Amino acid sequence: MRYGEEASTTVLQVESLQAYFHQGLTAALATQDVALQDHTAHYVVNLLASFARSEALYDAADEGPRLRPLALRLRDALEAETAEARHAALQRLGDVSLFIAGFFADSLASRTVDLDYYIYMGGNAYGSLSDTVEGSPRGRAFAPVFRELASKFQAMVDVLHELRDEARGHPDHDVLRLYEVWLRTGSRRAARLLRGLGVAPVRQGTLRYAH
Repeated sequence: MRYGEEASTTVLQVESLQAYFHQGLTAALATQDVALQDHTAHYVVNLLASFARSEALYDAADEGPRLRPLALRLRDALEAETAEARHAALQRLGDVSLFIAGFFADSLASRTVDLDYYIYMGGNAYGSLSDTVEGSPRGRAFAPVFRELASKFQAMVDVLHELRDEARGHPDHDVLRLYEVWLRTGSRRAARLLRGLGVAPVRQGTLRYAH
């Protein structure tokens, strides 16, 4: 992983990336009280294992590997000449949005677009994909997966935040960043962490410290 270098540098002994992410995802889903169908959980585990290798996340370019902007990925989908190409572009848009929002949210704070933009783009990509992919047997098999990811995108971002923080050993949380994430996205996890730090989040754009 690169994108802001937030990933833990601790070396873990695991049977496979799939096994590691399956264990972590199962625990994070339970902590966040999020229910996920088995096929959807399997899809997310494979997504995480794939993108853990930076060459799978980054796109080839003349100047070297780079992360393609989401707006250009959406354009790829809209301008695709075939249904298959459109589906692939939408899937890539949803997958990249979920991974970046889940694992590199802190890096987004200093960028032009923030976490809510990734949630909006990724959720809509999966939603559009679930509505149009059912024209083939494979599409019909995956449509429920994409539909569930679309409807639970924000919740899944919280789940991946939980998984990330467990892997990093519970780092100290930035109160203002947590509040910004809660204000922008309504994250239940951010609200819970704020309350745990003695902060009562309110919608008026201020922080009220609990006594």
